[in-house]
Amino acid sequence: MARILVVGPSWVGDMVMAQSLFKLLKQGRPSCTIDVLAPAWSHPILERMPEVSKALELPLGHGELGLKTRWQLGKSLAQSGYTQAIVLPRSWKSALVPFAAGIPQRTGYLGEQRYFLLNDRRSLNKQVLNQTVKRFAALGLPKGQQATWLHERELPQPLLRVDVLNQQRLLAGLGLNTSRPVVAMMPGAEYGPAKQWPLDSFRTLATQLAQRGYQVWVLGSTKDQPAGQYIAQGQAGGVMNLCGRTQLADTVDLLACAQHAVTNDSGLMHVAAAVGTRVHAIYGSSSPEFTPPLTENKVVHYLGLPCSPCFKRTCPLGHLECLRGIKPGDIAPDRVGLL
Repeated sequence: MARILVVGPSWVGDMVMAQSLFKLLKQGRPSCTIDVLAPAWSHPILERMPEVSKALELPLGHGELGLKTRWQLGKSLAQSGYTQAIVLPRSWKSALVPFAAGIPQRTGYLGEQRYFLLNDRRSLNKQVLNQTVKRFAALGLPKGQQATWLHERELPQPLLRVDVLNQQRLLAGLGLNTSRPVVAMMPGAEYGPAKQWPLDSFRTLATQLAQRGYQVWVLGSTKDQPAGQYIAQGQAGGVMNLCGRTQLADTVDLLACAQHAVTNDSGLMHVAAAVGTRVHAIYGSSSPEFTPPLTENKVVHYLGLPCSPCFKRTCPLGHLECLRGIKPGDIAPDRVGLL
């Protein structure tokens, strides 16, 4: 029986998109076991994926080299019986654990001088594999078949399990209810401000939605608390700032309560898509062609300016017109059918 270790990515959105790979592996080998090596923060997401048997902790921070830790971790896995490792990150250090573990088949893309760490080496054709999800999924296909398979078939979309009991606890504990339709707003984007729609725009839209009878829940991490406070301030209870009041798994369950999510291109955008919420995705420095919400239930807002996408953390031209040019009226209830 195939026993596969996947070395996972380091971003929330990428981890959600990786579920398409896990689903694809299960389609081809239903009896295979899939374990994922990933940072501890991602485990609540992995626990919502029925394809994943076990999440293993990589005890290192984002970008941390930790060669000794990786080598020792690999050695500790040497007797685990893995038949294949699939390394999603393209860094040298990410391929070290499977190599140290002596896993017979070590699959990944060439790059960063890691030729000898991998023995099932793949070249990355960026024209064929023009999306992050395709690049992940292609590593789960036999070598040489990626282009044909991806051209002829659709990839399985992420679908996160919702914990109904936790959902009910959250609604009671946070003083929320679903008697009126809910719009979730996610103003954060970990990558940087060039992916963040202006807070004034979020606030204006929140006001419009509250006036139309919606509840607005602003969701995010503790870092997003000031943004959530700004959006909710003076909104007379129609807008709730929940930033920093929930864990990642809680956000999954709350997003499943919402009919709509207005969001930057962020990890929570992908979470919302994976629980079936209608996603209104706002793109600035990034591209909806490269990292789209993996759902048919979406509305994409993207101006496609000559300077876009630049993929920069901050606007190199200083005007951020790719986001400022998207107005609250473009996402107003009567424009996108919220009501």
